[in-house]
Amino acid sequence: MKKFRHITAAVALGAVASLALAGCATGNDTAGGNGGGDSEGGDKGTITLGFIPSWTDGLSMAYLVQDQLEKLGYTVELETLTEAGPLYTGLAQGDVDLFPSAWPEVTHAEYMKTYGDDLEDLGAYYENAKLTIAVPSYMDIDSIEDLKGQAARFDGKIIGIEPGAGLTGVTQDSMMPEYGLDGEYTLETSSTSGMLTVLGEAIDNEEDLVVTLWKPFWANSKYDVKELEDPLGAMGEAETLNFMAHKGFAEEFPEAAELIEQIKLDDDQYGSLEDLVVNEFGEGQEADAVDKWLEENGDQFDWVVKK
Repeated sequence: MKKFRHITAAVALGAVASLALAGCATGNDTAGGNGGGDSEGGDKGTITLGFIPSWTDGLSMAYLVQDQLEKLGYTVELETLTEAGPLYTGLAQGDVDLFPSAWPEVTHAEYMKTYGDDLEDLGAYYENAKLTIAVPSYMDIDSIEDLKGQAARFDGKIIGIEPGAGLTGVTQDSMMPEYGLDGEYTLETSSTSGMLTVLGEAIDNEEDLVVTLWKPFWANSKYDVKELEDPLGAMGEAETLNFMAHKGFAEEFPEAAELIEQIKLDDDQYGSLEDLVVNEFGEGQEADAVDKWLEENGDQFDWVVKK
């Protein structure tokens, strides 16, 4: 049985009030067929792993890391949150031990400034993550510059995700002013799932739409979209996805830290994991998706632990 916890309301409210900007001995054995879904954990200690389910980079990595840490003998509790602010607050305060999808260089830079002294970076597992603005591929717009003077086509709206996401802050505070769009468009925030619903409906009806997206994200291949060129660099440079822990994590959980620091995924490896977890298996079957991914990909890595 997977273990879940929820962050306290006091911590969540404190985080939202304090910061609105956000964004996500090891085994040398090869992968086996026994996944984390069948594990009851172990006696090496309990690690609380926090993530935001709607951010599927973190979702996918959370279940992969849970599987691997439980096979090492740790008990892993999954803690789901809805905003990055409470997550980073919980991480800094030690209520959350590990966040498997931090974007420390650009997207979550404000959180790093605020909480960095209380955090421990365990390294990057993915290169070339980036924030993007996208439109359906059938549109005749190729650059963010082309949005200027075109607001009527989009009903004056850019469709975004969660208000506290780093992507939201960069879009609203950097991209829109840089390109002179802040007087012409409004950024509509709701949730990742809400944005994808609007995107899917617009594409089905071949309507004009502009959305905030990011890479890596399975939606870039599932939906017929194109990333708009960003000649001013307002969406920021490409960055890494990192494992972020509370200060002292490696000392408290040395074997876990050693394993985590070795995990590296390229585009194809990461894409196949996310696709299995989110699309092929879906909610409630994440552990089974990780089992299949390890069965199909585990022999590519020397860090994979088997039961």
